[in-house]
Amino acid sequence: MGSRVAFEQAVIKVEKEAEFGQLQSAIARVLQPPVVERFLKKVRSQDLRIRQVGPVLQAGIVDALDETLKGSGTKAEALYQSLPASDQGQIREFYLSAVEKIEPALRLKFQKLFQYY
Repeated sequence: MGSRVAFEQAVIKVEKEAEFGQLQSAIARVLQPPVVERFLKKVRSQDLRIRQVGPVLQAGIVDALDETLKGSGTKAEALYQSLPASDQGQIREFYLSAVEKIEPALRLKFQKLFQYY
C-alpha cells in the first residue's frame, strides 16, 4: 500500500518583513474579540463584503480600530501597497483565513457580509 502524504503549503519568503508584520498584526488584532464586532459593524456600514481585502483596507477600517496602528501614524492601505505582490498575496490569505475563524454567532449576526455573490 502506498503511503499518504499530507498536503503542505509551500512557504514563500516574506520580502518586506517589517511592513508585513505590522499589517498582519493589525489585522489580527481587529479580527479578535472584543474588536471584531466593531470591525464587522464598520464593514457593514461601508456596504463592503468581508472577503474584499482591498476595499476593507482602503476604507480605513483597520486604521480606525487598531490603536497600535493608529498610534504609529501608518495606514493599513499604505502598508499593503508598499508590499510586493507575493507579500500582498500572503496578507490576503492571512486575512481570509482569519475571517473564516470568526465565531459562528457573529457570522450569523452579520450573515449578509459573509454571503458569496
